[in-house]
This record gives sequence, structure tokens and C-alpha cells, in this order.
Amino acid sequence: MDLDYVLHTYARDYTHFVKGSGARLFDESGRDYMDFGSGIAVCSVGYGNERLAKAISEQAYNLIHTSNLYGIEPQARLAKRLVELSGYDMRVFFANSGAEANEGALKIARKFGEQLGGIKRYQIITLDSSFHGRTISTLKATAQSKMHDYFGPYPDGFVYAKDLAEIPSKISDVTCAVLLELVQGEGGITPFKREEILHLEKFLKAKNILLMIDEVQTGIYRSGELFASQKYGINPDVITTAKGLGGGVPIGAVMTTLKDIFVPGEHGSTFGGNFLSTRAGLEVLEILEEERSSGRLERTITCFKDRLKDLQKSYPEIFIEEVGLGLMRGLRMRDVESLEKFIKKAKENRVLILKSGKNTARFLPPLTITLEEMEEGFKRLEKAIGDLG
Repeated sequence: MDLDYVLHTYARDYTHFVKGSGARLFDESGRDYMDFGSGIAVCSVGYGNERLAKAISEQAYNLIHTSNLYGIEPQARLAKRLVELSGYDMRVFFANSGAEANEGALKIARKFGEQLGGIKRYQIITLDSSFHGRTISTLKATAQSKMHDYFGPYPDGFVYAKDLAEIPSKISDVTCAVLLELVQGEGGITPFKREEILHLEKFLKAKNILLMIDEVQTGIYRSGELFASQKYGINPDVITTAKGLGGGVPIGAVMTTLKDIFVPGEHGSTFGGNFLSTRAGLEVLEILEEERSSGRLERTITCFKDRLKDLQKSYPEIFIEEVGLGLMRGLRMRDVESLEKFIKKAKENRVLILKSGKNTARFLPPLTITLEEMEEGFKRLEKAIGDLG
């Protein structure tokens, strides 16, 4: 049915998962798979989480959706919680995905550039190997030429820098913003250096250019804090987030210090921020804030990182280095062929991992993964490495 009726936009693995529990997924034959990818960083509180399921169920029995023409209590509460937990003086707009959140950020930047007076400022600088979404404008913001085939013409105004150091030379009289990920999810899982980001922030503020941080993947405690921006000690003008916020329920958010940048009618979403998605987001934040404040999250991060480093040290002929931030981690391998073989053997041994960049195995386990689940997963990875031959 999938092949016959669904557009072929994914190179699917047809393992049929029917349920999940914690960090495990179960197929129709009852075999369990340790998921070290958590739905590409979406299932932040794991599978079958009773608290999240109860919150979603209770909300569904009352109201799922009314539209943004009316007040939505859990939306207001979730916005307040995001602001309070981040410590940033911002307002929030809710969408349905990371791409939509980034669309909102691009519109904020363009209106900001329009309001400055004089020459219209519209250019937005992004970095090579970035990924910001699959809409026409966020695809163009993604500085990967291989992704730009077929879908042009694209909107003007996107400029690419090969690294942070090149950004100043790319700035012109019409630059209004810089959009970047602090750890590139599709670009190899290498965190930027803190001092470099701090220097860039100071430079951009002096130029009155917006610093916009794409935290679609790094956000919602994946770094160990609500946002990676907090770990870097920066104060962005705009933050976007999505993935882990709903624990599997589609939601995205753009937050900005430009609290009055829009007036009614200039931006919107039919489904964005509805009762169901924001109630899920509230429960996810409560669960993960408890994980962080109790110290469990930091212990989990340390243990997972140490186990990856042990693998790298034990098999230096396979793994070049261990990289990452929080529970967004990678093992750099010798080449693409080695990476593909490793991912395949891991799956055969019932561990799910992902690819990033050209040669990095990406690990994004649920933030609530237990030590027992972690140890079982790494035990299976050791077997997979043995199977590499």
C-alpha cells in the first residue's frame, strides 16, 4: 500500500513497528529494537510515556482544536513556560514543524530589515552544511547545493558562509540577519566553539543584525539545558524549536525578543498551537525539567558520552573521533561506506542509529533513556562492530 499510494519521498526501511516502551520499539514479531535515534530527536520522553499519553488523552476528550481566532489556555501557558525556563525576554508563535518555525524566523528578519528605514535590508546569512527545512524558502536557506535542484526559482536574499569566520566578510548594507545551528544536525554533529559564538554575537549586535538560532534539534533539553543557546551564554534575537517539544505530537515554535514585530494578520497558522499540541508540550517540558533539575539528565548525558568514547578508543581503526553536545552525539568514521555498513549492522543487531554529514553516525536517544536500556543498546552495538568483519 505504501508503494502504491504514498509519494516516494523516503527511502524506507519496511520494519513494521507496532508499539514502543521507553527507548525500545517492538516490531510485529515482538522483537525489540533499542532506538538511539528517537524518531530523529522527536520522542524526547521515550515511547509509551504514561504521563504524556494521559495528558494527550484527557485533552482529546475535551478540546483538540478551536482555531487561533479564540484564546487557547494551554498555548498561553506553554509560551509562558518556554520564556520562564529559557530566561529570555521573548514572545512565542506556535507552528506545526521546524520548517514552519524557521519560516516565521525568516519573516521576522525581513520585517525587521524593512522597518529600519532607508535601504531595505533583506539578506540572511546561513552556513555551509546547514539544514533549515524543506519549504521553498527554508530549503534555500539550507546551504547545501545538492538540495536545490528542481525547485527553483527561489526567493532572493540568502547568502552562504563556509564557516563562522567568513560571516563578517559576507555582510553587506542589505544584511538583516544571520541564521545558524549551534550544532549542525545534518552537517556532522560538531558543536561550534563557545568563544566563537560569543564573538559573533557581539559583532552582530554592534551592526544591528539579528542573531537567529535554529534549535529545532538542539532545543528542548537535548543539550542538557532547555536551549543550547543557554549553554553558550548568548542572547539570541530569535530562537526556533520543534522536534522534541511535543514528544511526538507535531509542534514548532519561534521565539523572539522583537515582541511587537507582527500585528494581527501578518503571520498565522490554522493548526499551530492548538489545544492538543500545546498540552502535550506542557507535559513534555514538565517531565524533562524534572529530569534536568534532579540531575538525572546530566548523569545520562555523561554516561552516554563515556560509552561512545569507549567505543571510539576500543576501535580506532573504525571510529576517528567522538563528537557532540548533550544527547546529540556522533561517531566520526573513516568513510561513507563504513558508516552505511555500521548503520546496517547496528539495525541487524536491533539498534537504530542515524546518519549525519558524510561520515558521522548520529545518536539521539530519548532524554529519559534508562541506564539499563543504554547498556543493552551498547552491548548490541559491540556485537554489530564485531559483525563488521
